[in-house]
Amino acid sequence: MIHKPLIFAAISDIAGKTRGKAFPASDMEKRLRRGLGWTPTNVMITCFDAIAESPYGALDDLLLVPDADAGVQIDFADGGPVERFMLGDIRDLDGEPWECCTRSILKGALQRLERVGGVELVAAFEHEFQFRQQAAPGQAYTLGGFTQRRRFGEALIAALEQAGLTPDTFMKEYGASQYEITNGPRRGVRAADDAVILRETVRMTAARHGEEATFTPIRDPAGVGNGVHIHMSFLDAKGDPATWSPDGPSGMSALTGSFVAGVLKYLGAFIALTAPSDISYLRLTPHRWSAAFNNLGLRDREAALRICPVSSVDTQSVARQYNIEFRAADAAASPYLALAAIVHAGAQGLEEGLSAPAVTQEDLSLLSASELERRGLVRLPQSLDEALRRFEANNTVRDWFPGDFAEIYIAHKRGELAFLESMNQQERCAAYEAVY
Repeated sequence: MIHKPLIFAAISDIAGKTRGKAFPASDMEKRLRRGLGWTPTNVMITCFDAIAESPYGALDDLLLVPDADAGVQIDFADGGPVERFMLGDIRDLDGEPWECCTRSILKGALQRLERVGGVELVAAFEHEFQFRQQAAPGQAYTLGGFTQRRRFGEALIAALEQAGLTPDTFMKEYGASQYEITNGPRRGVRAADDAVILRETVRMTAARHGEEATFTPIRDPAGVGNGVHIHMSFLDAKGDPATWSPDGPSGMSALTGSFVAGVLKYLGAFIALTAPSDISYLRLTPHRWSAAFNNLGLRDREAALRICPVSSVDTQSVARQYNIEFRAADAAASPYLALAAIVHAGAQGLEEGLSAPAVTQEDLSLLSASELERRGLVRLPQSLDEALRRFEANNTVRDWFPGDFAEIYIAHKRGELAFLESMNQQERCAAYEAVY
């Protein structure tokens, strides 16, 4: 049987889904120039494949233009097909970025950071996921738990390397059938590209092993969640580290301090983009090792932002290692939108000249409301509906995004909530597990 190779041109949309269409590999040059046809109303397809109320209707046309530098080819050498896909951008017919193109939105945020801070972002996404097939308990962090999925892990590492990523560690995590894969840092938009590629490669590798992986924010209300931790640092115009200062508070440079302050100031208003599912807020509660307040912690895995440890006393090595980890995100979010929101907030902090926040080192859930207020700490939204209302009410945050994006995003997410309306909590968890 003759097969003609196809390449899937892909975007990561508002729902955090990787959507697109395929074209013959022999048409590559044409598609790089002219793209493929795309429909504006596609942006309103929720993660459940329902279409939220759309302002576009059946009107207008767009182009999905693959990026030659974001192509992936993976041969699992198991007799199955070679996987080929390319990430790209959505543009209008004049070639301009479309207002709801998540990749273009991130590019705009990174340009803003470079303009106001004179730095380039370096980032890496750390992912947790679970196999839907359950294993025996008692395997958290164990050799036995790793060995059960050794074949999968080794195939995944090889596939990620073929895809151009730099895998770091693979481990059996605490939760039931839960694993973690970490990846090396990349500059600019490529960090988010890598996150999309990693998620899809995990799913492909699991399928080749007769299994199914899910990145759902939480499978069981009584269980642990699956987070996405985003590590960030900065390089100046010379390519030198700009995140750390030996004289700065907790080692933060002045730039880092203002960036962090901006993220924390606006976190409650943009978290609808980093934790964008109804069940994301089951995970963002105290004592789940996630984030419940807008705080900066030092080696604290319950802080919204964490200053990560370094393993050297040499100042040059410290400067290279020093990074800030954002912990209030999950894989229901498009990596492009999550990172864009964080970068815009940090750039806002730079523009406002905000001072570095104090580091917290206690259980904030035990503090009184008056003490939290005195220290400028707030409880993050406890539902997607609340998060959307905070986003909608904050003109500063809405204005970070082009055109009518904010209104489109809110309408999309309210359509997602409407789909879940008749479901109880357990049913909602099951619904998200199936689609992520």
